Amino acid sequence: MLSLFLFIPAKITFCWIMPSIMWVVQFVRNTHGFPRNKYYRRRAFAYSVLSLMLIDFVPNLLNAFKAVDTPHEARSYAIAASPWIVILWYGLIEQEGRGRGFFYSIFRPYRKEDFPAKDNQTNIRKKDYSQKLNYKVKYDKPNIAKKRPTYSSMSKVVEEFADDSVTNDSHTLNLKQIEIKQDESYSDSFASEFSPEDSSKTLDAARLILKRSYQENHSDIHIEPKEDSFNIRVRKDGVLENLMSLSINEGKLLTACLKNMAAMDVAEKRASQDGRILLNDQDITLEFRCSTIPERNGESMVLRLLKSDSSILDLDTLITIESVRHNFRKLIKSKNGIIIVSGPTGSGKSTTLASALREIDSGDTKIITIEDPIEFALGGSIVQAQVNRHKGQTFPNLLRTLMRHDPDVILIGETRDPETAISSMDASETGHLVFTTLHSNSASSTLTRLLDMEVPKYKLNVSVRGILAQRLLRRVCTCCSEKLISKNDSLITGINPNQQIKYASVLSIDEIKTRTEEDTLCKQCKGTGYSGRIGIYELLLVNRRIQDAISNGETSHEIQDIATNEQQMITLRQYGIELIKQQYTTVSELERVCSEEQ
Repeated sequence: MLSLFLFIPAKITFCWIMPSIMWVVQFVRNTHGFPRNKYYRRRAFAYSVLSLMLIDFVPNLLNAFKAVDTPHEARSYAIAASPWIVILWYGLIEQEGRGRGFFYSIFRPYRKEDFPAKDNQTNIRKKDYSQKLNYKVKYDKPNIAKKRPTYSSMSKVVEEFADDSVTNDSHTLNLKQIEIKQDESYSDSFASEFSPEDSSKTLDAARLILKRSYQENHSDIHIEPKEDSFNIRVRKDGVLENLMSLSINEGKLLTACLKNMAAMDVAEKRASQDGRILLNDQDITLEFRCSTIPERNGESMVLRLLKSDSSILDLDTLITIESVRHNFRKLIKSKNGIIIVSGPTGSGKSTTLASALREIDSGDTKIITIEDPIEFALGGSIVQAQVNRHKGQTFPNLLRTLMRHDPDVILIGETRDPETAISSMDASETGHLVFTTLHSNSASSTLTRLLDMEVPKYKLNVSVRGILAQRLLRRVCTCCSEKLISKNDSLITGINPNQQIKYASVLSIDEIKTRTEEDTLCKQCKGTGYSGRIGIYELLLVNRRIQDAISNGETSHEIQDIATNEQQMITLRQYGIELIKQQYTTVSELERVCSEEQ
């Protein structure tokens, strides 16, 4: 009798209280986000539940089936087993916002998507942040460093610009029509969390910034954390300008939102990440290449707008001097060897190479490109391959693979390491014409840069056919005034003092405001003095005299002197002076981009 008296409370405790406690613990952990570093604790919890079910649930369930003839006993066994049904439901069923049940941790390794991060300021959830956000935004007119009036909240900024249509040369864009285009890198939860109907003010602000970049022809967006604010700057025509300023909290929210749009890990802030954002609006797709890096005050982010406008891929439009254009056209029709286009980031190297490939694509050659990323859809008979480092598809690996595809012409998007450089040289020595890009200051310094990459001198002499160095200068506004060149500028450039050239008419913010009210502001440059960019080029043809200089170990300056004296090579600076004479750019712009040595 005593044993029966002790057995009944123990049975009730074991069958009802223990499953209830487990259910409550699991519910609380799932609700508040299970920490990533406690994955194995969850796995141990799953094993404990499984052990208890084997001890109690399974025997009670079997006894209930055996006691079918005695309904009273079957009912008691079923009641004893019923609490475990709740545990089974939470352990096996995948629930929205909580991921898969804890039983899955027994059969599969740790996956980040199974454990949503905690709902804090670095994780943008699908909810209304209008009460949480309190942006203090200073929206600056592009090309003007002075501050504009400060808005009291981001909501007012969004309301002011949300209905504005953005007019571009070839398309009209509206903020409300922009939607996120889903590709294979986007998860289903990401696409549903950031749908176009989402009322989040953070997402609206992010789309507003991307929209403005497309409107103003910005090439890059820089989001930079400072000690007491987040500064957002944009690069237009190669020059950085202030766009707006956000507080620390709002800047973190905006960065997290953009990272989520780029399918990055929002919780990871101590390592650099790369991603991309696709914005779809009717018949146009905008692609932004995103990159983050941790720095002293937080996480810095840069977004580059990739414009795939194939209408600009024309050598007649890019290279304005006939002699340089003629020599480059002759060079790209070589049967073998390597042709290098050099310059800093954002100097138009990819555009020049894409134009060259479009010109030599006659349909009777096999042209394959290796790019990171693919910026232009070249069409025709050109095959374009994308680098994927996560799958081991790097430049050298893809080049070795493409050699088995019977190519005639190969484009290697960038030579950034000795392995890629030597692989490119080897490909050019086996009867292929190879195009590639390299970061260097001038055409002659490209040779010394390759030597620094441990490329042997004999490979340079055998492989390299020519090097095209280039820069981009801001194009002076055609509506601005022209006047005689000043005495100082005449001495610097050597231009005749009686020559008429253009000077950029840069207005102050007060002058812009006054002319806007009077409707006399220049529609093309809006008081900045510049509109668009134009390239300057330096073409070095590697002939026998240059090959001897390479073998003798002569410096880049000595090689440049040989090219200018014997080949009549036009240097970057000389090319820029010709553009000044033709009223394409200004002396100050040439001085900004090119040094005296160039």
